[in-house]
Amino acid sequence: MDIRMAVMDGLHAAEKIRGLNREDAKTIPIIAMTANAFEDDIRASKIAGMNDHLTKPIEPEKLFISISKWVGLVNIDKIQ
Repeated sequence: MDIRMAVMDGLHAAEKIRGLNREDAKTIPIIAMTANAFEDDIRASKIAGMNDHLTKPIEPEKLFISISKWVGLVNIDKIQ
């Protein structure tokens, strides 16, 4: 999810998704994709409920690893 979107920013959108009254709302992977790369930005993404934080320009390998670990295709412990 992009952090900077026109109508609702990604942080607010992630908070809304996590707050939905649906079983999958708490577990659906949300990955931030943004130019915001400071520690405060990463912390804000995590607080909003995002699972991961990738900075632009997006590196395909990092994106594929992030998606894989959050959908359970690889063991997180082996990546980090």
